[in-house]
Amino acid sequence: MESYQFITEKNLDRFYEIIAAKTRNGFVITEQNEKLPYVVLSKEKKAINHTFHLFLSIITLGFWLIVWIYLALTFSRKKDILVAVDEDGNLFEDKCISM
Repeated sequence: MESYQFITEKNLDRFYEIIAAKTRNGFVITEQNEKLPYVVLSKEKKAINHTFHLFLSIITLGFWLIVWIYLALTFSRKKDILVAVDEDGNLFEDKCISM
């Protein structure tokens, strides 16, 4: 049984545009394959200055806690994503499970 790939130049250009946008956003390429166009991108977790956020929470009578919790949840984990073109030529992006 033969496999036919419908990957066009337009899809590949869009694929590389997405990768360029992600790398500008701080992601680093950790794995790449040109034959089956896919890339695994990784973004390290950011350090949060908890002392500063505690100070702001005290000053604002707890209102800053919302921002602090949001930052702690979004920046405290390493992010890995997969960007690929499937056999039908469709682009997709998926979050990878990281431990």
